[in-house]
Amino acid sequence: MAADLNQLKQDLSRRMDGALETLRREFAGLRTGRASPGLLEPVRVAAYGSEVPITQVGTIGVPEPRMITVQVWDRSLVGVVEKAIRDAGLGLNPSSDGQLVRVPIPQLTAERRTELAKAAARYAEGARVAVRGVRRDGMEQIKAIQKKHDIGDDVARDWSEEVQKLTDGHIKRIDDMLADKERDIRQV
Repeated sequence: MAADLNQLKQDLSRRMDGALETLRREFAGLRTGRASPGLLEPVRVAAYGSEVPITQVGTIGVPEPRMITVQVWDRSLVGVVEKAIRDAGLGLNPSSDGQLVRVPIPQLTAERRTELAKAAARYAEGARVAVRGVRRDGMEQIKAIQKKHDIGDDVARDWSEEVQKLTDGHIKRIDDMLADKERDIRQV
């Protein structure tokens, strides 16, 4: 029985960690005024007959605090990469210099900071919802095991408390990540 609980906790923890990792990637895409390679992660480029991540057509670098560069490997894709960055909705205006695409990071306005903070809060709420969905699945599994294996109400309650502790820990980590991101947005 303890093995069942450990396996259930590992599965739920792995799935909840996935929600945290998704949130981490979404936060990396929020522009805070400082250059970061993660800022261009959501950009997809129409190349080789399909949409590919920008990292598959060039190398992203950060030579200065307010500049991102993309060293495009195939000269014929430079214009496509520029267009993809411009159309990604990040508020960036790239320019090319041979096979190097330069992306200056403009200063953030107060209005843009507010928008970024709201976007960060939306991302965090999505992660909380995902974690709670995993919790719900875990609780349903416990009920199914209780019916199938005839485990007692006390054991089921203990397992449910363990799942709730796991959920609370992940929700706290999400809240901490959001607080860090909001602080990062305000500081720039």
